[in-house]
Amino acid sequence: MFEYFYNEILRKTIISFGTLFNGLTIKQEGSTVKVPLAYGPTQKFLARLEQAPNLSQATQISLPRMSFEFTGLTYDSSRKVTTTQTIAVKNPDDGTDIKKVFMPVPYNMQFELAIMCKLNDDALQLVEQILPFFQPQYNLTINLVSLINEKKDVPVVLENITMDDQYEGDFTSRRVLLYTLRFTAKTYLFGPVTSASKDIIKTATVRYLAGGSQSTQRDVTFAVKPRALKDYTADAVTNLSEDIDASQTTINVVSGSAITVKKFIEVDGEEMKVTKITGNKITVERGQDTTIAKAHVRGTEIKGIDYSPREDSNLVELGDDFGFDGSYTWKPTD
Repeated sequence: MFEYFYNEILRKTIISFGTLFNGLTIKQEGSTVKVPLAYGPTQKFLARLEQAPNLSQATQISLPRMSFEFTGLTYDSSRKVTTTQTIAVKNPDDGTDIKKVFMPVPYNMQFELAIMCKLNDDALQLVEQILPFFQPQYNLTINLVSLINEKKDVPVVLENITMDDQYEGDFTSRRVLLYTLRFTAKTYLFGPVTSASKDIIKTATVRYLAGGSQSTQRDVTFAVKPRALKDYTADAVTNLSEDIDASQTTINVVSGSAITVKKFIEVDGEEMKVTKITGNKITVERGQDTTIAKAHVRGTEIKGIDYSPREDSNLVELGDDFGFDGSYTWKPTD
């Protein structure tokens, strides 16, 4: 607990929310005006307007403009899931290592979008461009955890809209119409991403004594390793040279010399064990382990499983189906 990690989920959600409203435009006297958007509290911009109300100054803040800010964070118990479950995926960078992370925790992020205008028509143009997309929510797709490429739809819900007219003073004072739109983004927070490969037991070894008082005792060691049920390395060794049905055990292939007897092959998801090879004709045991015998068409690739020593079995990862390879050694006890 409390090891350092930073998935940047809050930051990504804030940026994605702001991107929704970036690039809005309005029409003023026949010309198109892009409305600037900035991150920061509304009062900061209102204070800037009050401190420099002279409209003739070149550095005067222009209206209309928009600002948004992240205002709060609350836990959402209605979206709670089992926290002991994990998500496990292959590392998107190399495709071999398995990364895992516990199920996320649901949190609601509160946002405020402020629309500041001098003319009411400008504000109405902006509001009308926003509201049709929120009924009352709009889904943002965000890659919350880049390490596992975990993308989720984050609903952004429009909660309410308020309007305030900041106009005070004489005709030389500056008028500010303020529309405030309040939103809730229903995001998820993930914990640290760890490697799941290191948690996989690759070898189980049992050691025991065999024999009794009337015979020589032997020290026996039995080791079991997972055996791949499919080809992980995409190394097709040959192809079918005919269509076959689900019961056929003698199969014609393009090149029988590329296949090894007593080895396993994979044909379109079905695992077979090769028992005999005669030229380009092989005899197999169909539907090995958890796979199901089915029909295959001519030209289908035949892939070798562990045609180099354990090249596929060493790639068995968390959640994969696998068989077992066992070996034992023994020696007389002293």
